[in-house]
Amino acid sequence: MAEALDPPRAPPPPLGLLIALAAFGPMSIDLYLPSLPRMMQVFGTDVSHVQLTLSVYLAGFALAQLVYGPLSDRYGRRPLLLAGIVIYGLASALCFCAVSVQMLILARFLQALGACAGPVLARAIVRDSFARDQAARVMASMASVMALAPAVAPMVGGHLLVLFGWRANFALLIGFSLVMLLLIGLALRETNLHPNPHALHLSTLVRNYLSLLGNRSFMGYCLTISFTFSAMFAFISGASFVIIGLLRVAPEHFGYCFLGVVAGFMAGSIIAARLGHRLGLEGMVAAGALIGLAAGLALLGLVLAGRVSVVSVVLPMAGIFLAAGIVLPNCTALAIAPHARIAGSASALLGFIQMSVASLMGGLVGRLDNGTALPMAAMVAGCVALSALVRWRLAGDGRAG
Repeated sequence: MAEALDPPRAPPPPLGLLIALAAFGPMSIDLYLPSLPRMMQVFGTDVSHVQLTLSVYLAGFALAQLVYGPLSDRYGRRPLLLAGIVIYGLASALCFCAVSVQMLILARFLQALGACAGPVLARAIVRDSFARDQAARVMASMASVMALAPAVAPMVGGHLLVLFGWRANFALLIGFSLVMLLLIGLALRETNLHPNPHALHLSTLVRNYLSLLGNRSFMGYCLTISFTFSAMFAFISGASFVIIGLLRVAPEHFGYCFLGVVAGFMAGSIIAARLGHRLGLEGMVAAGALIGLAAGLALLGLVLAGRVSVVSVVLPMAGIFLAAGIVLPNCTALAIAPHARIAGSASALLGFIQMSVASLMGGLVGRLDNGTALPMAAMVAGCVALSALVRWRLAGDGRAG
């Protein structure tokens, strides 16, 4: 339940470590995107089954957050991070050894169970260490630098595919997990200075989650985040099949197209960090939602007009990613800040809803695949429209909630 007064805060950990923790998500998703068409050939399967390795990953990510949040409220952030990264490393090894798409789907689900410890606990650590407005600036700074991960990962993954094959992507993730274990062991102190002894009581969990679900403001920000992220994930799910499969871009060059899109997210994150104190968190969210809506409608209009090219896909998506760079950090701070005592649970529920919605939308892109860019464009445009609508009806009206 929300508290009126914040408890004393822990000393902030290194920003670079927070960025690396948050990077578990984009690294695990974006690194192997150029390999998806090749994996479809290797496993003798179709687009929808290969895209399940993405959607199932998000589903596992969503479910695990409901566990990590309360556990970290009770026992602290650090031990949960260490356990999650061990799970992640072992599951990455299972991905490396996969001999069928079914085995890979299972391994990706297990990988997500470990990976989600990074971003969900990084958000809680920020809440432990910073006040609301400063937390928003820190999250925006994290996002602007963290955007390098989805920018660089597909380029690295494309070259790894060409040089060593698709399994090399998961070998790199194994190495990443080992490095992160070392860094956490050396550089991260516990930030949950006030463990909640009742955090794991079933009645407490139910009461906390029901309180959050019934909070109009929290749910407004949560759904705004969810639909904004879903627009990004709908593109991520379909990008390699549109850009590599339909537009015939070489896998090793796919990352450069993706870089153009992610540059928008980096720009949006920088704008959020620089202008947030002038326009206010609510003003930034409103501006970002409108930018995303305009870009989504432009993408859909171009595809419906038959003007499908690298430029006509990348430019509107860069606008949507720019909007996401503005919306996501500000909405996250607005959603979590009023719930200091249950920051881990609030972060977990937010992440659960965000990833669940995105998993559903990404799966629909695969199910609706017809060999054109229309399913991806329609899903992207629909998600940004829903994000703008929810922000107006719930988040904007419930700011005092």
